[in-house]
Order: sequence, then structure tokens, then C-alpha cells
Amino acid sequence: MLVLILGLLLFLGVHSVAIVSPAGRDRLVAQMGEGAWKGLYSLVSAVGLGLIVWGYGLARENPVLVYSLPGGMRHLAALVLLPVFVLLLAAYLPGRIQRATKHPMLLAVKLWALGHLLAQSVTGGSLADILLFGGFLLWAAADRVSLKRRAQAGTLRTVPVLPASGANDLIAVVGGLALYGLTVMWAHAALFGVRPFGG
Repeated sequence: MLVLILGLLLFLGVHSVAIVSPAGRDRLVAQMGEGAWKGLYSLVSAVGLGLIVWGYGLARENPVLVYSLPGGMRHLAALVLLPVFVLLLAAYLPGRIQRATKHPMLLAVKLWALGHLLAQSVTGGSLADILLFGGFLLWAAADRVSLKRRAQAGTLRTVPVLPASGANDLIAVVGGLALYGLTVMWAHAALFGVRPFGG
């Protein structure tokens, strides 16, 4: 469990620098240089992600069960998770979906986390599930509030995106649903040893 917690602290911690102190983040970039900051950011993120994967795997070997849900909740989870890949693609493909959701990647993270908390209806929700998925859910909610405040203060940095196009929404929907299908039918079991729909 400590490995998982350390991974979450590193990964979510480095992703929270701008949430906690946007000015502090800007000072760090100015002191280190954009390239050095991005390199350090990427390194800490990669180490944190690796520890999260390793720590969650270790925690699943001896789970500490905390909650249980009715079996039907996994069907609700599948529905909640359906738009996740669509939203992830829409974050990079400017169109109506991006405009309507404002921050589609954060919405995708929130739905991914909530869906996985709901999906624990068969084996029961463990402490590791709460730490992992609950941690990402809280982080995404905090980041959304932070982005709104920074936008109002005029301190929100702009990031380069692809040109807007009428086809972007179609690409996001078709590509996102294809990725969803690939994940539930094969990739989730291959990567994590869990079949979302059983079997």
C-alpha cells in the first residue's frame, strides 16, 4: 500500500503544482527553463505512474475490503465509462464536444475514476481502489475549480491544439467508441487481468 501511496503522491503531486500555486509553478519554470521543467515533470510523472501500477498490483494481492455494491452497479459503471475515450480525444480535437465540456480531459478522468469505484460490485471495493480512483477523482475536481479560478484571474496558460474542424467531433466519437470497445473486449484483460464484463 505504501508503494501505491508514494506513486499517487508523486504523480498527483507534480500535476498539482499549478493548482496549489500557479505563480510558484511559473517561478520554477523561469528558474529552471521550460525544457528542464518539462523534463523533471515528465520524469516525476513517469516514476509516479510506475509506482502506482506496481503498488496497485501489490495491494490487489491482499485487498483490504472497505465497501460492497449491488452487482448491477457494474452495468452503471460501463455506462459511466462509455464517453471516457470520446472525451479524451475531444481534448485534442477542438469542436462542439470540447466547447460544451470546457475541459473534456478532466471530465474523462472524473468519469473514469467514478466508473471504476462503481465497478467494484463483484469483488468489493478495497482501500487501494479508494486511494487510486478516489485520489484521481478528487484531483480532477480540484483541478477543474483551479482552472476556473485561473481563467477568471486571466492567468490561465494556453496550450497549442489542433485547428478546429467540423469533423473533429465525429473523429472523437468514432475513435473514442472504438477504443472503448477494444478496451472492454481485450485490452483491459490483457493489461490488467480483469475482464470488465466478466467471462
